[in-house]
Amino acid sequence: MASVAHDTAVAAPARRARPKQAARPRRRAATRPRLLGGIVWIVMLAALLGGIVALNVAVLQLNVRLQQANGGKADARARNVALAGRLSSAGSAPQVASAAERKLGLVPAAPDQTTYVELGAGQRR
Repeated sequence: MASVAHDTAVAAPARRARPKQAARPRRRAATRPRLLGGIVWIVMLAALLGGIVALNVAVLQLNVRLQQANGGKADARARNVALAGRLSSAGSAPQVASAAERKLGLVPAAPDQTTYVELGAGQRR
């Protein structure tokens, strides 16, 4: 069977035109926490680096003080060695004899003027 085309067109339902809405700006609330988080990280990193620098400066100051103390220690040791040398030379027998003769007028006794005291057997300890 043959079909006959009829000119009866079925009208498609008309689309309703949506009223155009005003362009709304996108919310930036999502970007603010990200930006704020980045700033927080930068501030934290700057504080951390500042702390590291401060710690290094403190260590350098301690090293300078330690070096000065070691220099003073070496000077003190050198003075002690010099004083020990002077003391040992001042305490030698010829130095003592010459100082006694010069300052006090003492002279060594002649060997024939030397006498010895003999202790008895009961007086010995």
